[in-house]
Amino acid sequence: MSVRSLILSVTILAGCAQNETETRITFWAMGNEGEHVQKLIPQFEKEHPGIKVKVQQIPWTAAHEKLLTAYAGNSLPDVCQLGNTWVPEFSMLNALENLDPWVAQSQIVQAEEYFTGIWETNIIDTTVFGIPWYVDTRLLFYRKDILAQAGYSRPPRTWDEWRDVSVKIIRQSPDKQRYAIFLPTNEWVPFIVGGLQHGSALLKDENRYGDFSGDEFVRSFQFLMSFYRDRLTPTAVTEITNVYHSMAEGYIAMYITGPWNIGEFSRRFPPELQDAWMTAPIPGPDTTYPGVSLAGGSSLVLFKSSAKKDAAWKFIEYLSEPRQQGIFYSVTGNLPAVRRVWEDSVLATNQYVQAFRAQLERVMPTPKIPEWEQIAMKVQQYAEQAATKAMTVQEALAALDRDVNAILEKRRWMLERGSDD
Repeated sequence: MSVRSLILSVTILAGCAQNETETRITFWAMGNEGEHVQKLIPQFEKEHPGIKVKVQQIPWTAAHEKLLTAYAGNSLPDVCQLGNTWVPEFSMLNALENLDPWVAQSQIVQAEEYFTGIWETNIIDTTVFGIPWYVDTRLLFYRKDILAQAGYSRPPRTWDEWRDVSVKIIRQSPDKQRYAIFLPTNEWVPFIVGGLQHGSALLKDENRYGDFSGDEFVRSFQFLMSFYRDRLTPTAVTEITNVYHSMAEGYIAMYITGPWNIGEFSRRFPPELQDAWMTAPIPGPDTTYPGVSLAGGSSLVLFKSSAKKDAAWKFIEYLSEPRQQGIFYSVTGNLPAVRRVWEDSVLATNQYVQAFRAQLERVMPTPKIPEWEQIAMKVQQYAEQAATKAMTVQEALAALDRDVNAILEKRRWMLERGSDD
């Protein structure tokens, strides 16, 4: 063998040995997050030279099926972004790593650094299975000038004020077609938020049965149905083809939505109306303000099947660092999960974001069961039936409970079987 060949062989062997010492972890991220998170990878790999991260971007529409297929085929990634309503399902499948020991030893991930209601979404039976990555909730977007014309220099803080300002908005322009608020019947969030605000657990008997006919949910549901009955909100979703245009035109004055619409309103409202809209926490049924809203967002989970848990956890910690949370917000607009980041000047000076900070202190998770998304679709279905007067409130909620009870039949069987064992 020539000297040149020997040198080449040694170089190749050295390269192979170096590659063998690297730990490669896979991270599945959904939607645009999968594209944007790649910008954070080089710095992580620089700080952890022995770890390489492969990011796979998965469309949200295909994510759930792909995860279940990967679970069945024993091909789950090491780390994954998971919508927090999916955490109960994958914990039930025994696919997720118990993160309590990892959190206990971490100097970065600390429960007190997170919004309590958001952190709670990741806890199943006292065990932490996910770390909040970014957060989401719903609150009120409104036209300041229209509310001011109705005598309100600030947004409504109670349900009585909410209805009062809605009625006054309609009365101040009797010759003009206008609605006070847009409560689309193809969205379930306002109805669930209303129930939570009145103290409804939504389900009962350890989440075995629906409780939508319970007094607490009925009261909130009747209140919201009064907006349709009195023409304070459109009954048909087709009446509002473009919510931004409708609010800019004054056709509607209020809308319950999430943080992604801060950017949309900023882009789509005409320049002369940029000072006319604002965000505010959700009104509550009593004097407690803000009222409760939903705890939403995405979490980072570590799959039990991973053979590289140490490296994968370091990556979760990295994405949880305040600096990385701030960078991720700047490139995506997703609200940071870590409280400390909210003191950053970019967030602290954004007038539209401040209402979300206040609301995130008053959020609650939906029932932590795998069947929740099916149930939410049923809530939406029967809300539309009641809003269009195809069914009475009592008929709609009774039918909703029947359907929910059918959805939960397997859950009851499993719980009863477990107690028998």
